[in-house]
Amino acid sequence: MLGCGVVGTEVARVLTTDAEELGRRVGAPVELVGIAVRRIERTRDLDLDPNLFTTDAQALVARGDLDVVIEVIGGIEPARELILSALANGASVVTANKALLAEAGSELYAAAEAAERDLYYEAAVAGAIPIVRPLRESLAGDRVTRVLGIVNGTTNYILDAMTTTGASFDDALEDAQRLGYAEADPTADVEGFDAAAKAAILSGLAFHTSMTLNDVHCEGISNVTAADVRSAAEMGSVVKLLAICEADQERGTVSARVHPVMIPNTHPLASVRGAFNAVCIESEAAGQLMFYGQGAGGAPTASAVLGDVVTVARHRLNGVFGPKETSHADLTPIPIGEARTRYHVSLDVDDRPGVLAAVANAFANHGVSIKTVRQEGRGSDAQLVVVTHEASDADLAATVADIRSQDMVRGVSSVMRVEGVA
Repeated sequence: MLGCGVVGTEVARVLTTDAEELGRRVGAPVELVGIAVRRIERTRDLDLDPNLFTTDAQALVARGDLDVVIEVIGGIEPARELILSALANGASVVTANKALLAEAGSELYAAAEAAERDLYYEAAVAGAIPIVRPLRESLAGDRVTRVLGIVNGTTNYILDAMTTTGASFDDALEDAQRLGYAEADPTADVEGFDAAAKAAILSGLAFHTSMTLNDVHCEGISNVTAADVRSAAEMGSVVKLLAICEADQERGTVSARVHPVMIPNTHPLASVRGAFNAVCIESEAAGQLMFYGQGAGGAPTASAVLGDVVTVARHRLNGVFGPKETSHADLTPIPIGEARTRYHVSLDVDDRPGVLAAVANAFANHGVSIKTVRQEGRGSDAQLVVVTHEASDADLAATVADIRSQDMVRGVSSVMRVEGVA
């Protein structure tokens, strides 16, 4: 095993305490023979032989007698180099490394295929929730059209707290850090980078296309305000950070994006509370499917890792291999400007005749159809809340730029996408 942090500790614990049961499931004894760490002297809550630990990860993966290497280091390097070395030296690999898979997944797949070894990574997306295998295997005979989900527990906890308690973003983040849901540096979570890496993996699996992090549009939740949350509530909705992956087979395109959205309270994802994750899959034959559960944490993530270990070990015992990368569809990723959805736009304007007509004309001039308008007067000024029909992101951006230039508009206080509304 490479790494022995929160997840690695739980994996090592189960591999040793439940070794006999795991062996029965595999059909042969399962033995943990080495753990590469940065600091051997670090105190760990594990009753293991100290001789299992080494700081020489490269020598460990190059032993040549390993059946499975588990990578739970995270990051790009040295994880990439170590996985490639493990495969080249005859080991199959189980990894939880979403960032590496989103950047170099095709390279790792190619190395696994050349070595005739497995590359499994259920734990890389949504923790304990089985989502990789359903896309990779269970739905292999179906055509998936859309994947959307809450794949980051930290941001879901923050947005849920803002919704249920009225807290500001900063207060909700501070609470999440206190409870251990958010890191001291929460950038990867709150700016959407973590979710974007998972979106790259999900879209690649769903649409049989090689996708990287660079193909995913990414916006975080740091600009979501309490006013946004209240406005969503007024229209019977909640704010969630979603990963949205869609394919247009006729055009030969794929869209992968991560950003805050308003979704109606009736949508299944609206009821996902706290730090939980959920992913919805839409396909031609199976219809709508939803997967829900704990998306992070040592024990839940270890569950997914160990599930892969059992599968890969069975494959080694029987001389077979799991599915390889399928990128035959080779769809073209489209920029965010071509993505289409609905929008919620909040404007601060002068409270005088003609304002509503001028704003409506700006939307019409850029081909964005208005679904509803709500106006609330506040003395000499007013707030306009416009919800649009489906439009391209580029057309909406041009509309907002036009509106900002108008004298009677004092400011555009919020622009948020709307999903799950007929």
